[in-house]
Amino acid sequence: MLVEDMYEDRIITIDTLAKAIQNGLSRPRRKLSLEEAKMTAIHVLNFFGFGDRIIDNMLEPEDRDTFYMLEDLDILETEREETTLWDGREWRIHYWLLNKDKIVEIATDGPKEVVVEEEDVGDIYGELPDELWARN
Repeated sequence: MLVEDMYEDRIITIDTLAKAIQNGLSRPRRKLSLEEAKMTAIHVLNFFGFGDRIIDNMLEPEDRDTFYMLEDLDILETEREETTLWDGREWRIHYWLLNKDKIVEIATDGPKEVVVEEEDVGDIYGELPDELWARN
């Protein structure tokens, strides 16, 4: 059976989300344990229940921090809706969505090694003209 077939209907389980979190957050020097990732997955999925979209204002600040961290991994996405109230004011509603395809991709790919490339900035100060160094 192909992995894609297992997730054909894209139902995200605790184990799948935990594996995606573990793979996404593990770094070369520290591997996130599956138990830690599972606790985060349970916490996040408790908000979503059987849906794949929740309203942002139900989150506490600590929960929102976790959601932003998962957004950085593309596990969660944000969406907003604007509507006009009866008195003419604009109202924005912010939502969080499970990025099911990305969750499955990260869960099945394994941990990613983060590679930071250093930018060659050259001799920045040497390129400045002499008149910039003169005091007035």
